[in-house]
Amino acid sequence: IESCFGDIKHNMGFRRFHLRGLKKVETEFSLVAMAHNLRKLQIKQEKTAV
Repeated sequence: IESCFGDIKHNMGFRRFHLRGLKKVETEFSLVAMAHNLRKLQIKQEKTAV
């Protein structure tokens, strides 16, 4: 699980939350996690297409 956070921080440049409040932070991180998963999916599809 730590590799996901490292990937998000290093490769996606996500270092801090821009919103305040637990619900807003949960929403912001959900969007970041979705972007991370979509990126992984695209990389996987590119590898199988070649």
